[in-house]
Amino acid sequence: QVQLAESGGGLVQPGGSLTLSCVASISIFSTYTMGWYRQAPGKQRELVAMITSGGTTNYADSVKGRATISRDNAKKTVTLQMNSLKPEDTAVYYCNAQWVRNYWGQGTQVTVSS
Repeated sequence: QVQLAESGGGLVQPGGSLTLSCVASISIFSTYTMGWYRQAPGKQRELVAMITSGGTTNYADSVKGRATISRDNAKKTVTLQMNSLKPEDTAVYYCNAQWVRNYWGQGTQVTVSS
């Protein structure tokens, strides 16, 4: 059974930075496209960033230049670094793994507030 375990959320001041990590229990992790999504209260879940098995990345316009997604296939980990955080970045952030099937983590809360 595939499990995705996120960590790294919390309370951050505007302008601050954070790093989210997701460890995947997937036997063939390197074949999956990995992504981070977020869902703010009252809003739909949206893509933040994704990285393919080949290392191609894609970012939401709202985080371009402020976010970096990376993966370590040996450690079966995908990481999202975000800088210059804004209150509108407040959301539950979910790790996602896509290949034949689509898997989700349970989410980690990120709150950007002074």
